[in-house]
Amino acid sequence: MSGACAGQPRTVVFRGFIEGGGVVASKHVNPTRMELTRLKKKRVTAIKGHKLLKDKRDELMRQYLDLVRENMEVRKKVEAGIRSANRNFVIAKAGMSEAELNTALMAPKQEVNLEAGQKNVMSVDIPTFEYTTRTADENDIYSYGFAFTSSDLDGAVESLADILPDMIRLAECEKACQLMAAEIEKTRRRVNALEHVIIPETEENIKYITMKLDENERSTQIRLMKVKDMMLEEAHHYSQK
Repeated sequence: MSGACAGQPRTVVFRGFIEGGGVVASKHVNPTRMELTRLKKKRVTAIKGHKLLKDKRDELMRQYLDLVRENMEVRKKVEAGIRSANRNFVIAKAGMSEAELNTALMAPKQEVNLEAGQKNVMSVDIPTFEYTTRTADENDIYSYGFAFTSSDLDGAVESLADILPDMIRLAECEKACQLMAAEIEKTRRRVNALEHVIIPETEENIKYITMKLDENERSTQIRLMKVKDMMLEEAHHYSQK
């Protein structure tokens, strides 16, 4: 790199390696002490942010894996309950006519109200669902009389009612997994940007400005020594060796 010029600092673009230093400035850099101070503060902030984001990513991953395991368990339970309910309905249909079965299930007796809420987990708003029934009686689910229906139909309706809480919990888990996976990906991109782009680029610019300022200082010192020699030679007609 050529020697620094005298005068005011100017904005430069450095696109090569400084000899012996291996420093590359990747963008426009103003080699001043004010810019150096700003970059040092930026580096400190970036390092702190990088650590916080890594901790957030690790905690999100831990909670995400716990949710995935719970989701798998609840899904297996719901699928088993649905298979059991379907099997019971097939058996009930075999013992009743289709018209009687349709008439028995035409008008549901129990009502379910679902309320959606939110809870914040590591800055991710995860939905929560709470349900309430019209009546608190657990047996208030049969919309037909027992005189003209088979007991197999009772078991089928009961099996469907039993898996309702698990189905609601499954919906919570799956949506939470989806939202947390998106947040993990976003946090991972930010961590990588800080780790592989912003922090290295800031450190390279700091090294470049430091070396540039040192070179300017050496150039100024040499220039002052030259002026001193010229003044001594002019005043005393000799040069200082």
